[in-house]
Amino acid sequence: MTYPQGRLVGSLAAIQVVGGVGNGAGLAIGALLVKDVSGSSGWAGTATAMLTIGAALATVPLARWAMRSGRRPALTTGWLIGAAGALVSIVGADRGSLPIVLLGLVLFGASTASNLQSRFAATDQAEPRRVARSLSVVVWATTIGAVAGPNLTRPGARLAEVLGVPELAGPLVFSVVAFTVAGLLTFLLVRPDPLARAVDAPRRARVSPWPHLRGRALTAVVTIAASHAVMVSVMSLTPVHLEDHGADLEVIGLTISLHIAGMFALSPVFGWLSDRIGPAVVVLAGQAVLVLSTLVSGTAGHSEAQIMIGLVLLGLGWSMSVIAAAAMLTTAVSGEVRPAVQGIADLAMNVAGATGGLLAGLVMAWRDFGTLNAAAAVLTIPVIGLVVSGSRAAADVVRD
Repeated sequence: MTYPQGRLVGSLAAIQVVGGVGNGAGLAIGALLVKDVSGSSGWAGTATAMLTIGAALATVPLARWAMRSGRRPALTTGWLIGAAGALVSIVGADRGSLPIVLLGLVLFGASTASNLQSRFAATDQAEPRRVARSLSVVVWATTIGAVAGPNLTRPGARLAEVLGVPELAGPLVFSVVAFTVAGLLTFLLVRPDPLARAVDAPRRARVSPWPHLRGRALTAVVTIAASHAVMVSVMSLTPVHLEDHGADLEVIGLTISLHIAGMFALSPVFGWLSDRIGPAVVVLAGQAVLVLSTLVSGTAGHSEAQIMIGLVLLGLGWSMSVIAAAAMLTTAVSGEVRPAVQGIADLAMNVAGATGGLLAGLVMAWRDFGTLNAAAAVLTIPVIGLVVSGSRAAADVVRD
């Protein structure tokens, strides 16, 4: 890896640490805040849905901006919009207004778009044999901040008391600060811009990404979207399930922290494996872990320890699947169209997450946490089918 590439990955990793604090803090209390303001568990799933809708709405505009002007201005803007969203949600909670809280969470979601596109930014100048490792290092860096963020629920509650805002809005103050700092660091450190140097901007602007969504690229996009839907649908309602069974904020925060650690802590290992043995094998292993996680969580009942184990497995399965699929996608399409196709993948990921979050709340209101996990496990079937059929097709080509 050349020095500029190493410096780029290091800068993006540092930014992910800071931004991860903001994302983790908001993720841990979003559903609880919506439940508190609305007075209904049925609305709780809309918190993650609004976050993912916001990310989906921001993804394509930020990707197109990156294609025209480079990664740096696009990523910076996403972080700053996220900071504004966290502030709006605080105002909404203080006024007891659910629409304002939900609007804030939509804007908050732009930070997720920047977070996701940062991993692709790490691959713009990467050697083909190190694509998965480059993006996985940036994903891994999110661990530090994202694990710390949910554990700010209690300090956030104390801060809320000082500021005179509702207890559950306190952690969002940390999000405002973290996203603002992440935006400033992106503007200062992501130089030279990796995408501005990768492909001529006018040429990028003329290329349509849609004809390139076939074969391995299509498999990668479906894998990313379905795996994210499994993760979001289960994770988003776990705090509500725990609270309904008497768990306190520390237990809820620790559970989400362990889940996020599962999502990010071993990502360099999964990136190395993807480069070493191929992304298709890692994707299949990830789907198996996702199914196992839903079995563990879905049968946990009142066991907080078993739910924690299930959430860790959920994070690991997501990490294996999404990192391997992102590497598969990056190597499946050419440089001039790659940013746009990556933007479509992130859009699909966030739409799937938003749908999963919305349906999760309805399933919980209708039945229970076990039913939700069983429904989520079904989403692994199309991924396994596409990967296996693609592998067989590739094997047939080699034999011919």
